Amino acid sequence: MSVLSVGGVVTTTNPLCSADELIRYLSSSDATWVICAPDCVEKIQEAVAHVTRVKGIFVMGNESVGGCTLFTKLIGDDGSAFPSDLKVNPKQDVAALLFSSGTTGPPKGVMLTHYNVIASVHLQSVPGFLKFESGVDIIPAIIPFFHVAGLVGVLSLGLKQGIRLITLPKFEPETFLRTIQEYKATRILTVPPLVFFLANHPLVDRYDLSSVSDIICGGAPTGPAIIKAVRKRLGQSNIPVREVFGMTELSSLTTIVTTDEEFEIGSVGTLLPNTTAKVIDLETGKTLGVGKEGEICFRGPQVMKGYRNNIEETRKMISEDGWLRTGDIGFYNEKGHFYVVDRLKDLIKYKAYQVAPTELENLILSMPGVKEVAVIGLPHDEAGELPKAFVVPKSDNIKPEDVMKFVEGKVIPQKKLRGGVEFVDEIPKSASGKILRRVLKARK
Repeated sequence: MSVLSVGGVVTTTNPLCSADELIRYLSSSDATWVICAPDCVEKIQEAVAHVTRVKGIFVMGNESVGGCTLFTKLIGDDGSAFPSDLKVNPKQDVAALLFSSGTTGPPKGVMLTHYNVIASVHLQSVPGFLKFESGVDIIPAIIPFFHVAGLVGVLSLGLKQGIRLITLPKFEPETFLRTIQEYKATRILTVPPLVFFLANHPLVDRYDLSSVSDIICGGAPTGPAIIKAVRKRLGQSNIPVREVFGMTELSSLTTIVTTDEEFEIGSVGTLLPNTTAKVIDLETGKTLGVGKEGEICFRGPQVMKGYRNNIEETRKMISEDGWLRTGDIGFYNEKGHFYVVDRLKDLIKYKAYQVAPTELENLILSMPGVKEVAVIGLPHDEAGELPKAFVVPKSDNIKPEDVMKFVEGKVIPQKKLRGGVEFVDEIPKSASGKILRRVLKARK
């Protein structure tokens, strides 16, 4: 926030990034200063050695590490360093340079202006959406602040509304559950993997989570089976598990299931104020009506300025009249509730048919012995692609052939798992909880 107040640009990175990844991020952003935790210093210094624009590294804490300057030196200023002639153009000047999740390729630098961020926070703060009560609501901040959901949808939103945030450096099962119990957290803003955790992990039964009255989840479809499971696990049959839709390119959110509407499992909600949407035909680009599946597009004050130094990709993403193409396939019903069916680039093309991986994933997740699953298209000379499932089993009581037979008995022929079923220890995901299908396709 201090950087923004003096007209600077903030860019964030995952502390788990490798030195090579940091080199790419620092170079792409033209970063001049780095602020980090002590345990990241060695890796950052290795990266900075290959980046010419970085002037220095500030480290958090009370002791200097690797010769870096202590961050406390910055906050010790008496205010005289603040510029007296600061001029910021809210709609043009970039406030945050974040990087897309990279589910379909290398991350791209997303330019969010001051106007984008301010608009996003205000639109989410409307009653019924993410309007919280100061002095009452307590939220464990488990979504990483280097991600748009954490930076805008948790940190900025929380500061603006004056609610209590309990920051957690990383997810540790017992620490997360103990935080909810001890601080009596009222709402949880989270991603699908943590909803899976609440629904399945045996540790959950050892903690009192009765203070939680609202769960907001985004990043990827959660699925009806998981929502029902977490409700049962928490002993609250009516607790809302409100799904949202958003992207880095949309400064966080565009839709959310509101608190005052009838809860529809599977819906990502209705539009935020001052936000418009349309669904277009995948082939013709023609606008479709109620109940028709196509690519979802949004227009509003939260649409990014563009990708940094990438005019071509920006033009592909945003039309001349301001419509942002999400690359997500879905529809809306007569009540204005939106549903996301799948990612456009993740569609499996089997012969002349299109198969949605998420549909198969939700089906497989309904099996008692399945913990997590991801479905990809396996290249095939004759058919084009064959659906293949990577499954994380809950126990040894389930076999790959059991999954094959289960799916075969519930789907039309083109949706059968002709590419097979492979058991794995974990499903690769981005920090926001999205399945990294490209990683699975690379290991095939």
